[in-house]
Amino acid sequence: MNLSGCFKAYDVRGRVPGELNPESVYRIGRAYAEWLRPKRVAVGRDIRHSSRALTEALIRGLNDSGVSVVDIGLCGTEGVYFTTFSLALDGGIMVTASHNPPDYNGLKFVREQSKPISGDTGLQDIRRLAEAGKFGDAAARGTIESFDIAPSWRSHLLGYVDRGKLKPLSIVANSGNGGAGIAIDLVESGLPYRFTKVYHEPDGDFPHGVPNPMIEENRGVTSEAVRRERADVGIAFDGDFDRCFFFDEQGRFIEGYYIVGLLASYFLAKNPGASILYEPRLIWNTQDIVQALGGKAVICKSGHAFMKAGMRAADAVYGGETSAHHYFRDFSYCDSGMIPWLVMGQLLSEAGRPLSTLVDERIRKFPSSGEINRKIADQQAAIADVKREFVPGAVSVESIDGLSVAHERWRFNLRTSNTEPLVRLNVESRGDAALMQDKTAAILEVLARHA
Repeated sequence: MNLSGCFKAYDVRGRVPGELNPESVYRIGRAYAEWLRPKRVAVGRDIRHSSRALTEALIRGLNDSGVSVVDIGLCGTEGVYFTTFSLALDGGIMVTASHNPPDYNGLKFVREQSKPISGDTGLQDIRRLAEAGKFGDAAARGTIESFDIAPSWRSHLLGYVDRGKLKPLSIVANSGNGGAGIAIDLVESGLPYRFTKVYHEPDGDFPHGVPNPMIEENRGVTSEAVRRERADVGIAFDGDFDRCFFFDEQGRFIEGYYIVGLLASYFLAKNPGASILYEPRLIWNTQDIVQALGGKAVICKSGHAFMKAGMRAADAVYGGETSAHHYFRDFSYCDSGMIPWLVMGQLLSEAGRPLSTLVDERIRKFPSSGEINRKIADQQAAIADVKREFVPGAVSVESIDGLSVAHERWRFNLRTSNTEPLVRLNVESRGDAALMQDKTAAILEVLARHA
């Protein structure tokens, strides 16, 4: 059995049944048990049609290895995180392919305290064990315990806000026929909000397209619903709702960069002097906000495994990525798609101003290009070319994650994709949108020579 095609940097993903099927997932369950030696493990699944059969095979593999399973059923990835840390389990596995097409599925793994297992922390060891398929007999077969996380998870989520300060906002929530609708229904009765629910019912066929608001053409439905309903804010999710995306009251998509700054301000108001984690793609707005509020800004390589390790090392109260992953100390340093919009509701309630004005003042101060992807065959040659042209005169050059070059009034980050022949460019400036646009165009011109 060759599983190299579906073991990625941070998780397992592949087509069903060609790459992933009950037999291969059974073996992966056995391999995870062999590698981690856990006693009790949480298992959850997303809404894909193949998820139930794969979950059954996974649980069988764990049980045959002597591992007892806490089965939480249909959930988002954060449900597995929550169950693992709140019940002090030895690990957790989520069956999901997030925003991949309907014929894909996958697995996300954590160990105790919901610490991630990724390519350089055990995932490739699990692959090799699964491929070999040589597993010993367990002294005793593991058990299965069904567990309803809803009451404790709901209580935990609502603990991030002061419900006495919340105003009756109008919120458009687009679940993309993924699992987020289940979570919104769970907390709805505890909030004073009026929800307009779009593509709310879970449907593994994804009849309105794969839920991924990072794709621009997927944003129109949410934008239109916000304008039609005259809502205060729009929120949209990917399939396993570990990412949350925002739209202001005008229906405008808000880049994740500026959301990081807003959430950082919320947590610093409650935790003066705390550390905030951020990643190198776009940094000046976050640094400015954290410094002004007396916090400590800590930079970290992007990617959930790096961010979670960085969160722990800094004991950061909050960490954010421009890709809409948000991490929270009280959530065992894990990412959640539910906590960000709950916090945003309180921010808007307390500010008494629309989201557009909160964001616009930050965009004026630190305009950015947003992430621009280009398909490049020889990525290293392209980056070397950019270096030659744009490093001279720089005040700093860093390689924490890709190439980060800062000049007095503008900076950029250029990095390669882990999984595709792409380079990803982000450019920002200090209060000069024209300069940011000019420099973005100039760098893209250099990259175009290598397309």
